[in-house]
Amino acid sequence: MFRTVRHIIRKEFIQTFRDRRMLFPIFVAPVVQLILFGYAVTTDIKHISLAVLDYDRTHESRHLVSSFSQSESFNLDFYLKSFQEIDGLLDKEKIKAAVVIPRKFEKNLKKGETSLQVILDGTDANSATIIMSYISQLIAKHSENILTEIRDSRGVGVVLSQPRVWYNPNLKSSVYMVPGVICLILLITTLLLTSMALTKEREMGTLEQLIVSPIKPWELIIGKTIPFVLIGLCDVVIIISAGKLIFDVPIRGSLLFLFGVALLFVLTTLSLGLFISTISRTQQQAMMTAFFLAMPAMLLSGIFSPIENMPKIIQYITLFNPLRYFSTAVRGILLKGNDITILWPQVLALFIFGITASVFSALRFRKYLE
Repeated sequence: MFRTVRHIIRKEFIQTFRDRRMLFPIFVAPVVQLILFGYAVTTDIKHISLAVLDYDRTHESRHLVSSFSQSESFNLDFYLKSFQEIDGLLDKEKIKAAVVIPRKFEKNLKKGETSLQVILDGTDANSATIIMSYISQLIAKHSENILTEIRDSRGVGVVLSQPRVWYNPNLKSSVYMVPGVICLILLITTLLLTSMALTKEREMGTLEQLIVSPIKPWELIIGKTIPFVLIGLCDVVIIISAGKLIFDVPIRGSLLFLFGVALLFVLTTLSLGLFISTISRTQQQAMMTAFFLAMPAMLLSGIFSPIENMPKIIQYITLFNPLRYFSTAVRGILLKGNDITILWPQVLALFIFGITASVFSALRFRKYLE
């Protein structure tokens, strides 16, 4: 029994690595994808093209303008003389935002009553919101410095906030996105490799030999899936190591617990891949079907946008997406150091998905062979 499974596993490894071109998509492509996704899929916005229109031209207004020029988030590209110049710069996309400092800015500031105008390019609503947040933070910091000076000069007590950011002190979006990218790469790699397992046998003409051989269906299932389980876990090691070295993603939780959760997720993706291979005639068809399933799973996982922001009906649909639970677990383990006492709902969901998908795929696979 175990000898038969061992021979199938050995045969699957030989068949997979016989073609040296497979080494790239299995071991190199995940790292390349991690680097591309890690740098490309980011909410950080730097070097924002900014224009300033200073009607006041006083010490305080120049001090505020210098705060923008010294910030690495902004490139102070234009000092304007009239309000009409803003329209042309926004239309030509030469700037993303403009700050208008009104007359009597310094005078009103000393009275404790002042305001300024911020004009944003709202074409990209997400970027506009982030830019507005950056500007608001810079202005708030500038105001806090002024209050500190007033307190020191007059002996007036003021209340100042001192925020502390946990888990991601530098607010780097890559720290949040890379664990999600790890989940995506593991999904794509294991789903694609397994979905092409049987179709490759059919195209090579060896499927009929497997069907007429005395191998039991469950032995063939185990022999076909175990190599990809090991490859998937190997990819987990490679990707997490690359994430730590390249993006300095923290590893605060138990790696053993992380591998256990990954094993449950891989069990689900391999079962789905095996099911795809039974309904596909060619490797190309299997690949297209795998991508057809992977794309909605990515979009409905909460990796790129919060599930809470989705319509209610879509939120209910995400409950049937294993990637949702896996991404939550990976981020919790890596970034917060969560353990089973906190992540047990995600682990339980992945366990149910894994067992259900395995049973369903095994029945389908058995029927397919018969």
